[in-house]
Amino acid sequence: MADKIKILLVDDHAMFRAGIKALIQADDRLDVVGEASSGDEGVDKVRELKPNIVIMDLSMPGSNGLEATRRIAALGLNTSVLVLTVHAEEEYLVPVVEAGASGYLTKTSADTDLLEAIKVVARGQVFLPPKAATLLLRRYKDAEGEEAAGLKDLSSREQEVLALTAEGFSSREIGQKLFISPKTVDTYRSRIMDKLGLSHRSELVRFALRVGLLKEV
Repeated sequence: MADKIKILLVDDHAMFRAGIKALIQADDRLDVVGEASSGDEGVDKVRELKPNIVIMDLSMPGSNGLEATRRIAALGLNTSVLVLTVHAEEEYLVPVVEAGASGYLTKTSADTDLLEAIKVVARGQVFLPPKAATLLLRRYKDAEGEEAAGLKDLSSREQEVLALTAEGFSSREIGQKLFISPKTVDTYRSRIMDKLGLSHRSELVRFALRVGLLKEV
Protein backbone atom coordinates (compact mmCIF):
# COMPACT_ATOMS: atom_id res chain seq x y z
CA MET A 1 0.00 0.00 0.00
CA ALA A 2 1.29 3.45 -0.84
CA ASP A 3 2.28 5.79 1.98
CA LYS A 4 -0.63 7.66 3.45
CA ILE A 5 -1.04 11.39 2.89
CA LYS A 6 -0.12 13.04 6.20
CA ILE A 7 -2.39 15.93 7.18
CA LEU A 8 -2.20 18.63 9.84
CA LEU A 9 -5.42 20.41 10.87
CA VAL A 10 -5.12 24.07 11.92
CA ASP A 11 -8.37 25.58 13.20
CA ASP A 12 -9.27 27.20 16.51
CA HIS A 13 -12.60 25.37 16.83
CA ALA A 14 -12.06 21.92 18.38
CA MET A 15 -15.47 20.60 17.34
CA PHE A 16 -14.93 21.60 13.73
CA ARG A 17 -11.51 19.92 13.74
CA ALA A 18 -13.14 16.77 15.11
CA GLY A 19 -15.70 16.74 12.32
CA ILE A 20 -13.10 17.30 9.61
CA LYS A 21 -10.84 14.66 11.15
CA ALA A 22 -13.65 12.10 11.09
CA LEU A 23 -14.35 12.90 7.43
CA ILE A 24 -10.69 12.56 6.49
CA GLN A 25 -9.98 9.41 8.52
CA ALA A 26 -12.82 7.62 6.74
CA ASP A 27 -10.47 7.42 3.75
CA ASP A 28 -7.71 4.91 4.48
CA ARG A 29 -5.30 6.77 2.16
CA LEU A 30 -5.35 9.81 4.45
CA ASP A 31 -3.99 10.25 7.97
CA VAL A 32 -4.43 13.20 10.34
CA VAL A 33 -1.06 13.31 12.12
CA GLY A 34 -1.67 16.43 14.22
CA GLU A 35 -3.84 19.37 15.13
CA ALA A 36 -3.25 23.01 16.07
CA SER A 37 -5.53 25.78 17.28
CA SER A 38 -3.55 28.82 16.10
CA GLY A 39 -1.33 29.89 13.24
CA ASP A 40 1.76 30.00 15.45
CA GLU A 41 1.11 26.49 16.76
CA GLY A 42 0.44 25.33 13.20
CA VAL A 43 3.85 26.54 11.99
CA ASP A 44 5.54 24.81 14.94
CA LYS A 45 3.67 21.57 14.20
CA VAL A 46 4.71 21.73 10.53
CA ARG A 47 8.36 21.93 11.59
CA GLU A 48 7.86 19.00 13.96
CA LEU A 49 5.62 16.68 11.93
CA LYS A 50 6.46 17.64 8.33
CA PRO A 51 2.98 16.80 6.99
CA ASN A 52 2.21 16.56 3.29
CA ILE A 53 -0.76 18.93 3.61
CA VAL A 54 -1.90 21.54 6.10
CA ILE A 55 -5.62 22.29 6.18
CA MET A 56 -5.62 25.90 7.32
CA ASP A 57 -8.33 28.17 8.69
CA LEU A 58 -7.85 31.91 8.15
CA SER A 59 -9.45 33.55 11.19
CA MET A 60 -7.61 32.48 14.32
CA PRO A 61 -6.13 34.20 17.37
CA GLY A 62 -2.51 35.32 17.23
CA SER A 63 -0.83 34.68 13.89
CA ASN A 64 -3.76 34.22 11.49
CA GLY A 65 -3.98 31.61 8.77
CA LEU A 66 -2.75 33.91 6.02
CA GLU A 67 0.43 34.78 7.89
CA ALA A 68 0.92 31.16 8.92
CA THR A 69 0.61 30.12 5.27
CA ARG A 70 3.34 32.58 4.30
CA ARG A 71 5.60 31.24 7.04
CA ILE A 72 4.99 27.62 6.08
CA ALA A 73 5.75 28.36 2.42
CA ALA A 74 8.98 30.04 3.50
CA LEU A 75 10.13 26.91 5.37
CA GLY A 76 10.94 25.22 2.07
CA LEU A 77 9.47 21.88 3.13
CA ASN A 78 7.46 19.53 0.93
CA THR A 79 4.29 20.73 2.65
CA SER A 80 1.30 22.23 0.82
CA VAL A 81 -1.38 24.42 2.38
CA LEU A 82 -5.07 23.96 1.61
CA VAL A 83 -7.10 26.84 3.02
CA LEU A 84 -10.51 25.84 4.40
CA THR A 85 -12.44 28.89 5.54
CA VAL A 86 -15.85 30.50 6.05
CA HIS A 87 -14.73 33.47 3.95
CA ALA A 88 -16.01 33.75 0.39
CA GLU A 89 -13.47 33.61 -2.40
CA GLU A 90 -13.91 37.30 -3.19
CA GLU A 91 -12.49 38.24 0.21
CA TYR A 92 -9.30 36.24 0.47
CA LEU A 93 -8.59 34.21 -2.66
CA VAL A 94 -5.91 36.49 -4.11
CA PRO A 95 -4.03 37.01 -0.80
CA VAL A 96 -4.17 33.26 -0.14
CA VAL A 97 -2.71 32.42 -3.56
CA GLU A 98 -0.04 35.09 -3.18
CA ALA A 99 0.85 33.72 0.27
CA GLY A 100 1.73 30.38 -1.35
CA ALA A 101 -1.32 28.21 -0.67
CA SER A 102 -2.09 25.35 -3.06
CA GLY A 103 -5.85 25.39 -2.61
CA TYR A 104 -8.87 27.33 -1.40
CA LEU A 105 -12.14 25.82 -0.23
CA THR A 106 -15.06 27.24 1.72
CA LYS A 107 -16.30 25.32 4.75
CA THR A 108 -19.77 25.07 3.24
CA SER A 109 -18.26 22.87 0.51
CA ALA A 110 -16.15 20.71 2.80
CA ASP A 111 -18.56 17.78 2.94
CA THR A 112 -18.59 17.38 -0.84
CA ASP A 113 -15.21 18.70 -2.01
CA LEU A 114 -12.63 18.36 0.78
CA LEU A 115 -11.40 14.84 0.04
CA GLU A 116 -11.02 15.61 -3.64
CA ALA A 117 -9.22 18.88 -2.82
CA ILE A 118 -6.77 17.02 -0.58
CA LYS A 119 -5.96 14.51 -3.31
CA VAL A 120 -5.53 17.22 -5.95
CA VAL A 121 -3.13 19.17 -3.73
CA ALA A 122 -1.29 15.96 -2.78
CA ARG A 123 -0.56 15.39 -6.48
CA GLY A 124 1.24 18.73 -6.56
CA GLN A 125 -1.62 20.51 -8.29
CA VAL A 126 -3.68 23.51 -7.26
CA PHE A 127 -7.32 23.21 -6.14
CA LEU A 128 -9.44 26.31 -6.67
CA PRO A 129 -13.22 26.84 -6.76
CA PRO A 130 -14.90 27.14 -10.18
CA LYS A 131 -15.13 30.93 -10.19
CA ALA A 132 -11.54 31.36 -9.00
CA ALA A 133 -10.10 31.83 -12.47
CA THR A 134 -12.37 34.81 -13.12
CA LEU A 135 -11.51 36.37 -9.76
CA LEU A 136 -7.80 35.92 -10.26
CA LEU A 137 -7.90 37.21 -13.82
CA ARG A 138 -9.40 40.45 -12.56
CA ARG A 139 -6.44 40.80 -10.20
CA TYR A 140 -3.81 39.88 -12.77
CA LYS A 141 -5.33 41.61 -15.78
CA ASP A 142 -2.15 43.32 -16.89
CA ALA A 143 0.99 41.24 -17.30
CA GLU A 144 4.06 42.71 -15.66
CA GLY A 145 6.90 43.47 -18.05
CA GLU A 146 9.52 41.41 -16.25
CA GLU A 147 7.29 38.35 -16.10
CA ALA A 148 6.25 38.73 -19.74
CA ALA A 149 9.93 38.74 -20.61
CA GLY A 150 10.33 35.53 -18.62
CA LEU A 151 7.65 33.90 -20.77
CA LYS A 152 9.77 34.56 -23.86
CA ASP A 153 12.47 32.34 -22.38
CA LEU A 154 10.11 29.35 -22.59
CA SER A 155 9.69 27.24 -25.70
CA SER A 156 6.22 26.84 -27.18
CA ARG A 157 5.99 23.32 -25.71
CA GLU A 158 7.07 24.60 -22.29
CA GLN A 159 4.37 27.28 -22.49
CA GLU A 160 1.79 24.58 -23.28
CA VAL A 161 2.88 22.49 -20.28
CA LEU A 162 2.84 25.59 -18.06
CA ALA A 163 -0.68 26.56 -19.12
CA LEU A 164 -2.09 23.04 -18.67
CA THR A 165 -0.38 22.69 -15.28
CA ALA A 166 -1.89 25.98 -14.14
CA GLU A 167 -5.32 24.81 -15.30
CA GLY A 168 -5.02 21.86 -12.90
CA PHE A 169 -4.28 18.97 -15.26
CA SER A 170 -2.11 16.12 -13.97
CA SER A 171 1.11 15.01 -15.67
CA ARG A 172 -0.73 12.02 -17.12
CA GLU A 173 -3.52 14.20 -18.51
CA ILE A 174 -1.07 16.71 -19.96
CA GLY A 175 0.88 13.87 -21.54
CA GLN A 176 -2.29 12.56 -23.20
CA LYS A 177 -3.15 16.00 -24.57
CA LEU A 178 0.35 16.65 -25.91
CA PHE A 179 1.18 13.04 -26.90
CA ILE A 180 4.18 12.80 -24.61
CA SER A 181 4.90 10.69 -21.53
CA PRO A 182 4.08 11.85 -17.97
CA LYS A 183 7.81 11.66 -17.19
CA THR A 184 8.53 14.04 -20.07
CA VAL A 185 5.86 16.40 -18.71
CA ASP A 186 7.59 16.37 -15.32
CA THR A 187 10.90 17.13 -17.03
CA TYR A 188 9.37 20.09 -18.86
CA ARG A 189 7.79 21.37 -15.64
CA SER A 190 11.09 21.15 -13.77
CA ARG A 191 12.83 23.01 -16.59
CA ILE A 192 10.12 25.71 -16.57
CA MET A 193 10.48 26.26 -12.85
CA ASP A 194 14.26 26.51 -13.17
CA LYS A 195 14.00 29.06 -15.99
CA LEU A 196 11.45 31.18 -14.12
CA GLY A 197 13.17 30.88 -10.75
CA LEU A 198 10.09 29.33 -9.12
CA SER A 199 10.22 26.82 -6.26
CA HIS A 200 6.58 25.76 -5.80
CA ARG A 201 3.95 24.64 -8.30
CA SER A 202 1.40 27.06 -6.91
CA GLU A 203 3.67 29.85 -8.18
CA LEU A 204 3.14 28.54 -11.71
CA VAL A 205 -0.54 29.46 -11.45
CA ARG A 206 0.24 33.03 -10.47
CA PHE A 207 2.79 33.37 -13.27
CA ALA A 208 0.42 31.91 -15.88
CA LEU A 209 -2.30 34.34 -14.84
CA ARG A 210 -0.03 37.37 -14.91
CA VAL A 211 1.29 36.70 -18.40
CA GLY A 212 -2.09 35.77 -19.87
CA LEU A 213 -1.64 32.04 -20.45
CA LEU A 214 -4.95 31.35 -18.69
CA LYS A 215 -8.00 32.67 -20.47
CA GLU A 216 -11.33 33.61 -18.95
CA VAL A 217 -14.19 31.42 -20.12
